[in-house]
Amino acid sequence: MPARLTEATRAVGERPEVGIVHLGAGAFHRAHQATFTADAGGWGICAVAPRHATAVEQLAPQDGLFSVLVRHPDSDRLELVACLREALHAPADPDAVVARIADPRVHVVTLTITERGYRPPAPAVELLVRGLQARDGAPLTVLSCDNLARNGEVLERLVRERTDARGVTFPCSVVDRIVPATTDADRAVAAALLGLEDRAAVVAEPFRQWVIEDRFAGPRPAWERAGAELVADTAPYDLLKLRVLNGSHVLLAYLGELVGARTVDEAVREPEIAAAVRRLVDDDVAPTLPAGVDLTAYRAALDERFANPRMGHRLEQIATDGSQKLPVRLLPVARERLAAGAQPRWVGLAVAAWARHLRGDAVHDEGAAPVREALARAGTPRAAAGAVLRGLGEDDPVLCDLVADWIEALDGEPQRARCLALLRKVV
Repeated sequence: MPARLTEATRAVGERPEVGIVHLGAGAFHRAHQATFTADAGGWGICAVAPRHATAVEQLAPQDGLFSVLVRHPDSDRLELVACLREALHAPADPDAVVARIADPRVHVVTLTITERGYRPPAPAVELLVRGLQARDGAPLTVLSCDNLARNGEVLERLVRERTDARGVTFPCSVVDRIVPATTDADRAVAAALLGLEDRAAVVAEPFRQWVIEDRFAGPRPAWERAGAELVADTAPYDLLKLRVLNGSHVLLAYLGELVGARTVDEAVREPEIAAAVRRLVDDDVAPTLPAGVDLTAYRAALDERFANPRMGHRLEQIATDGSQKLPVRLLPVARERLAAGAQPRWVGLAVAAWARHLRGDAVHDEGAAPVREALARAGTPRAAAGAVLRGLGEDDPVLCDLVADWIEALDGEPQRARCLALLRKVV
């Protein structure tokens, strides 16, 4: 460990013992749950990497210490986080992970394994099941922090298919903080501010939100002290975040790519794209939200977050795994609007823009391989729309017509001029 990092470790004082195991040791966890836990105080985390060893390789030599580079619109501010006490690579030592989950001093397991982590095979879920079986009924709270509607219920079904999970609760939660992938340039900024090299540094926006269903099996951190909201029902927050923020991200990613934008702030600087996102929210999403949510305030905050010119939130990162994101974020909106006799035109645009994305070279989406093959065989916009929707598990003819119309309109070159001219006519 570099000498200056050793000094930084000493400077934070006595560090808490592990009471939380977290599955999914990536950047989002470090910038979100770990910062809430550090601010609440008194609890240490064992971070587990279920697949790749990168996070462990970054954290272990630094004794779990890392920094969060918070990108305000006018400046960078650095926060040192000292609650990660251990980092394990599950494929290298699964028994150590199971033993940690089974440890009676552990009272909470949290997860950020992304949407695809809940599909079989699900290595993180299997590790969790083994750990629960080893606990033999000792109380434990298992808290999913992934972008899935009713994430706790989804996780509970997966676990109880494999074990009875006695003494375990599975609260739902809603998490929100934009955490772009850390670049070498970001690490250089963090090093300049910190005075040492931090290979585990992460970048985040100032905003953060954590809404948790207040249903714990035993002790927990005082996360509310750090600004988390403990509520009886997370469903309204769930829909607001998944459909407004995450749904907007989907449209921004694929439309932004068509006009050559690289980041979210670049995309929303195009008036036509910003207007299309507003129409998505106003026309399609808003009617599906529960009564009582403050959409006006939420959207105002979102506009400010999207426009932050110093975030560098890359559209390529958001565009990853669209085959998993669209069915969760926007297709339920389409189904509800169709059932109400409305035409979800802007959801159709998001699906069509994704179809255009799948014809490109920079596609990072294992689940989309069959859709790409079907698109390659599609000879007409209607056939292309059908191929895309079938790949997403949808077959509504009205939605297919909407997607086909957008695919036809977006087809052709030059992409940027054609896309902006089209949007100019319709938004």
